[in-house]
Amino acid sequence: MSTTDDESTSSQGLSSLTSVIFEEEQQRLAAANEEIVVLPDDLLPGVGGKGMRLSEGLKQGGVSMIALLLLLIVVEEFQTVALLVLGPDIQETLDISDTTLLGLISFGGVVLVLASLPFAWLADRYSRTKVLSVAIAVWGACGVGLGFIVNPFQMAFGTAGTGIGKSANIPITPSLIADQYPIGVRTRMFAAQTLGRPIGQVVGPIVAGGIVLIAGDQAGDWRWVFWMFGFPAVGLAIAFAFKREPKRGRNEQEAVFGEDITESEIHDGPVRLSAAMARLKKVRTFYFLIVGIGVLGFALVAVPATFNLLMKDVYGYGAFQRGWIMSITWSVSVIAIPIAGRYGERLFRRNPPSALKLMGASILMYGFFLTVGLRFQQAAILIAFFAIGNACQGMAFTQLGPTISAVVPYQMRAQAFSMVGVYIFLMGGFFGGLLTGAFSDAFGQRTALTVVIPVATLIGGLMIIYGSRYMKRDISLTVSELIEMQEEQKRMAADPENVPVLQVRNVDASYGTLQVLFDVSFEVKKGECLALLGTNGAGKSTILRSISGLLNPDRGVIRMNGRTITLVDPQYRVALGMMQIPGGDAVFPSMTVSENLELWSELIEDKQKRAERIEATFAVFPELLHLVDSKAGSLSGGQQQMLALGKAIMLEPDLLLIDELSLGLAPIVVQRLLGIVEKLKEQGTTMVLVEQSVNVALAVADRAVFMERGQVKFEGPAQELLERDDLLRAVFLSGEGA
Repeated sequence: MSTTDDESTSSQGLSSLTSVIFEEEQQRLAAANEEIVVLPDDLLPGVGGKGMRLSEGLKQGGVSMIALLLLLIVVEEFQTVALLVLGPDIQETLDISDTTLLGLISFGGVVLVLASLPFAWLADRYSRTKVLSVAIAVWGACGVGLGFIVNPFQMAFGTAGTGIGKSANIPITPSLIADQYPIGVRTRMFAAQTLGRPIGQVVGPIVAGGIVLIAGDQAGDWRWVFWMFGFPAVGLAIAFAFKREPKRGRNEQEAVFGEDITESEIHDGPVRLSAAMARLKKVRTFYFLIVGIGVLGFALVAVPATFNLLMKDVYGYGAFQRGWIMSITWSVSVIAIPIAGRYGERLFRRNPPSALKLMGASILMYGFFLTVGLRFQQAAILIAFFAIGNACQGMAFTQLGPTISAVVPYQMRAQAFSMVGVYIFLMGGFFGGLLTGAFSDAFGQRTALTVVIPVATLIGGLMIIYGSRYMKRDISLTVSELIEMQEEQKRMAADPENVPVLQVRNVDASYGTLQVLFDVSFEVKKGECLALLGTNGAGKSTILRSISGLLNPDRGVIRMNGRTITLVDPQYRVALGMMQIPGGDAVFPSMTVSENLELWSELIEDKQKRAERIEATFAVFPELLHLVDSKAGSLSGGQQQMLALGKAIMLEPDLLLIDELSLGLAPIVVQRLLGIVEKLKEQGTTMVLVEQSVNVALAVADRAVFMERGQVKFEGPAQELLERDDLLRAVFLSGEGA
């Protein structure tokens, strides 16, 4: 056979092998995804059964909360509408262009979004009603300040201040509704709150125009509008300061279990904002929802301001007339929103994805009516089409709150709603305002709206409709997490003395789009040493990173001593007594041995104990005593591992995670380190040991977990693993088992 034939045969063999590997990987991914079971409708909160009367829902949740939240939206819209209606007058006073005006108005939205993220963080840690009260006070003060502006810089400062104040409303208000009112009336409560926008849009322009008219309708009289709107903000700030906080997740727990199970729950750690954001993007319904809303944001923020400029420049309407027109364009929404809330609630009860499809379809209709209306030159017809379009927009947003409340775990609702603001205003609103303003300056307001509206509404609506296919799956995941939490709490209550130090439940994890862990679960009891074994790429180090907080899991729960730590900061885990020794990277190489130990010892508050623990470290590793002034990077591999292990001895952790203790070390050094690990085990330290050497790991481990391709293939006593030739052969054949 010729060389060419050999090469051809080899190439075909390699191609065939690659094809087989690819097919196996696809089958594995498909099998892993199938493990996410969609629960039957009778187990999904708010799905199936009979509807709840509105009177019954208000009896359980009370009237005062929804009344205050409705009034808050109305008053906020007063101020927003004032900027839009009086924008041309402000533009004339400050002598600025369309682009500058729209940019300044949109700037408040950008600040609003950026501030909503820290407010979401605050809402998870403190009373939401108290945080909202402070934010309203800030918003009211800055709103009054807008009446004193004399240049664009001051306007930017004022709109930024109002944005900061209003930003608390984005994450806090919907989470309060979700926790305050039963699921059976939740959509109607969200619709009632959404109703505040058209009410504000209907009443606000009339009030704003009326104030200007009473003041004399002269240049500068627009300032009275902002001065007057400060008074209701003060009343709302006081009311929310004394409002009682609803319990988080109460309604979901009562819907699933018939009772509130949080009474016995150990307080979880504070969810890290960045971790929550990364986790939320894995909720597919939510992902498509916020991206669709972000695209829609190109139209939502720019359309009202550009429409007012069109009314002034093309049709010559003054402030009072524009106020009436804005009222008319939102008047139909006052009727449409309650109907959509009731109808959407019925759709959700029958089939949740249908309610989200209603939202997407309403957005498409919003874009259709606005685009068609712009083709008419007659003002009356244009206004009529905008009124119908705004009604469709209002109908769409009645489904936003219920959808997020259903697919997102209650612990992350505030962050979820803050992300909605980020995508609407930052991704869409700000850039959409600048883009529309540029088109407006160049080609006129009508052309600008005709360019922006169809694209934004078509893409946004279709993405939301597409995301509805994942809705039942995502609701099932939130219910499954609740069920797992209840089962764990029952187990803890039945046997509180034997709560595992570490629990890993149903964890999935990815690096970008590459999923590495699939439904990984295991436990580690107090004082136990668990060995994590497997071939290279099995996911051993990845699960260790997930446990220590260096990687955010896509799904699943991680607990330490019964406390959920899945999405908390790594430093919070250290404070709970967790410590990780990363393989080959456990010291600061540019610092001396002494500086390394002193830095780690800062975690010990008592100075005397700190000195005692450093001495204890040198007592175990006397070799380090002669190297205190040497750079850690200049030490041998064995000495660096001694220094890393010395950190564990010094801090006396409750849970020690060791990644590749023997990597690249001489056998005699490994034996020395294993002796120290044995002593830590005798002292009761709970350990998870990731090792490339089966012999080393099983020398000290009580139990073993064998992983392959991101899945647990074996969990049990270490000696039983020695009898599993099929598993150990994979390790030894890969060259890792020496």
